[in-house]
Amino acid sequence: MKISNNKLSSDNTLSPDSKLSDRILEIFTGSNGLVSIAVVILGFFVGTILVIAVGRNPLGMYSALLQNLTGFSVHQRTGEWVWNQRHIGEWLTSSMPLILCGLSMAFAARTGLFNIGAEGQYVAGITAAQIAAFYLPRIAGLHAILAVIAAVIAGAVWGGIVGFLKAKFRVSEVVATIMMNYIALFLHRIITFQLLETSTFRTRDDFPATARLTSEFIETLTNYSRLNHGVWFTIIAVVLYWLIMEKTRMGFSLRATGFNREAARYGGHNVNFNITASMSIAGAFAGLAGAVVILGSFSYGRVMAVHDGFGFDGIAVALVGNSSALGITLAGLLFGMLRSIQPLMQDLGIPREITVIITGLIVVFISLRAGVKLIIEWQMKEKAKKGGQEDA
Repeated sequence: MKISNNKLSSDNTLSPDSKLSDRILEIFTGSNGLVSIAVVILGFFVGTILVIAVGRNPLGMYSALLQNLTGFSVHQRTGEWVWNQRHIGEWLTSSMPLILCGLSMAFAARTGLFNIGAEGQYVAGITAAQIAAFYLPRIAGLHAILAVIAAVIAGAVWGGIVGFLKAKFRVSEVVATIMMNYIALFLHRIITFQLLETSTFRTRDDFPATARLTSEFIETLTNYSRLNHGVWFTIIAVVLYWLIMEKTRMGFSLRATGFNREAARYGGHNVNFNITASMSIAGAFAGLAGAVVILGSFSYGRVMAVHDGFGFDGIAVALVGNSSALGITLAGLLFGMLRSIQPLMQDLGIPREITVIITGLIVVFISLRAGVKLIIEWQMKEKAKKGGQEDA
């Protein structure tokens, strides 16, 4: 009878409780979405501890998040709930370039490339959009579209150069894109300063109204926030990303190249073309981000002293969003919210750097995902081995 009980307890290798926990772990590690949600929660948890550590009330941070997300806040003097839709508009404004740069990083990643150059492609887009804004014919409706197209083409060319070097000469896209980021920034400064000498272009000179992406309707709707027509370009870009990657032959060929280049080449795919095209399209997304920022959030020409950082943050957006259209959109909205609540947190006496730390922690935790999966899989294998030895 005792032997029989032992056999029953060791049947199917593991006890019911152990099997249930292993099943939960298997579901959790098999879902990239669940892992992303977990690391975001963990990042906010650590951020909450940091707020407490600096002697501030963490509820202030979450009230700022609620205010940014919904527009609702409690008036400090009257204690009444007030609604200011401007916060929502500013949140979406901060999110748009992050989503677009996330698409840039993710598009290349789906083809097996690591595009750290979205920042340079973004700068190329800004430069082209500024030139187009001042020099193209000032035709209402057409001028802004042409400026956006110029930015998209500039970003595509800047990304395509790296793709060509990778495809033709096997130059590392990581090294090439890092170098191209700085080349783009200093070329931007040289070109812009050269234009300044012509006296046709002046920094702080207002863009022509025909070139701007602003909208009186959107401004009124969001209580004069910086939200602009760039939101429509962002939505179109997300849809195009999904259609190209998931619903076209080109997308299938790009994904096949990303899975295994040699197998894709053997299967008849033009791998060299795919690498170049992937980096060009990735650059186009980042160039569009540059146009959305400069023509939407700025009313004047600018000479960039340093990088804005949207391209680098786009890497985090793509990682957290698992390189899917929906995931990138949600991740971009998350990181955009962390950017836009900084002034609100500062007003409440909470260091704005806390949001930067939370962003960094989320990236670190998401980067550890592969390692955690390996550890869990190893533990499950060890349990299976022990169960098999007990049966023997």
